[in-house]
Amino acid sequence: MNQARPPEDEEDRLTALQRYNILDTDPEKGFDDLTFLATYICKTPIALVSLVDRDRQWFKSRVGLSVQETSREVSFCAHAILQREMLVVPDTLEDARFSANPLVQQDPKIRFYAGAPLFTGDNYPLGTICVIDREPRMLDEEQRRALEVLAKQASALIEMRRTLIELNEALATIKLLGGIIPICASCKKIRDEDGAWNVLEVYNTTAFGGAIQSRHLPRLHPTPISGPLGQTEALIPRLKTWPFSQ
Repeated sequence: MNQARPPEDEEDRLTALQRYNILDTDPEKGFDDLTFLATYICKTPIALVSLVDRDRQWFKSRVGLSVQETSREVSFCAHAILQREMLVVPDTLEDARFSANPLVQQDPKIRFYAGAPLFTGDNYPLGTICVIDREPRMLDEEQRRALEVLAKQASALIEMRRTLIELNEALATIKLLGGIIPICASCKKIRDEDGAWNVLEVYNTTAFGGAIQSRHLPRLHPTPISGPLGQTEALIPRLKTWPFSQ
């Protein structure tokens, strides 16, 4: 069995994969629809949306296979992400890369594999959408084209999923800030504790990233502090008396 070598940009590829926060997530109908269509169009008993992690391949969607993941060492998809075009293996027993593979010699006894890579917007291959059969075979031209289209749809779905997550996080942050800092939706001024509306420039950013009005600084910092060094020096007496042993 020949284990696939990692891509030359493997660390960058793995970083890109982690950005999508998709590994070990629940099944989603959009991906399940794609694997269903893949089995229907290609007439195979097995179809997967497979994502190639550092030491494993994990299946976001699967039809005809009970396991959720396998070792990357035995992964067909780890070979598929090394090229931009679809990887087709008509008969695994006739291919030296796969003939001794445990997934060929044992369940699910793969004899045919076709996998189209899934690319990010910046061209990192995350995995594949693939179809598998227990008999040697080929795909006709229409089936190949259809699987390529499904791969593009799966890639777009992964991108859209990430965008929705980021949008929801941004909206949650806006709601949180709206509860902490009362900002006028029209003029963008900020209301202070006395009820007066001030422009943002009235506020001073502290070393901790918060924002307070200038008139409150003497109350919060009775000892004049100048610059980051001064702030650090002012904290030293407090640190010396802090009960670290407790």
